[in-house]
Amino acid sequence: MTTLLTTLLTANALWAERFRDADPNFFGQCATGQSPKVLWIGCADSRVPGSVVTDATSGDILHRNIANQFHLHDDSVLSVFILLTIGHTHCGGTAACLEAAQAQASNSPPSISPVTPLGRWFAPPTNLVLTLDLETLPAVTHLDAIVEVHVKRQVENVCVTDVIKGAWAAALGDESGERRQVWVHQWVYDVASGRLKDLSVSRGLKT
Repeated sequence: MTTLLTTLLTANALWAERFRDADPNFFGQCATGQSPKVLWIGCADSRVPGSVVTDATSGDILHRNIANQFHLHDDSVLSVFILLTIGHTHCGGTAACLEAAQAQASNSPPSISPVTPLGRWFAPPTNLVLTLDLETLPAVTHLDAIVEVHVKRQVENVCVTDVIKGAWAAALGDESGERRQVWVHQWVYDVASGRLKDLSVSRGLKT
């Protein structure tokens, strides 16, 4: 463990030096605050670091959470222009929700108790899985199918919140065109290929 921590600290020092060499003012600007234009509603999975897979710079993207969920009471979209709901293949959270849904359908005890914090967090996607007709699909495709449907559900959740509807209403009534135009997009990251897939569904004032 000590070796791993030393490796991380050494890598951080090299990273910081590389950025300082490229832009001596970079960290000074970061210290003055942040105003990211993109909110990445992704997963805490270590294989899907949003800034890394998009080759973004510190301060470009605001990140959050586990199993790329957006709850209806969420107000963390107040200052961004682009919201990306990002699912990913080989998702442990999705697999847990599929397992929980299968256990519930067969009246078997779930591996994660629904009364625990994690069980409560997984309840919405688990309930979503129960509504899907997965029997018409090959079993090997079930997880990927759930990931895409779940991403689309998060877009729906984002778009019905008061903060997003308010931003759209304000932009629609602004003849100057200076109000921020908020757009919501849905992508899926393929862990095996390292590529992002655009599900070709975007929501904004013109959609």
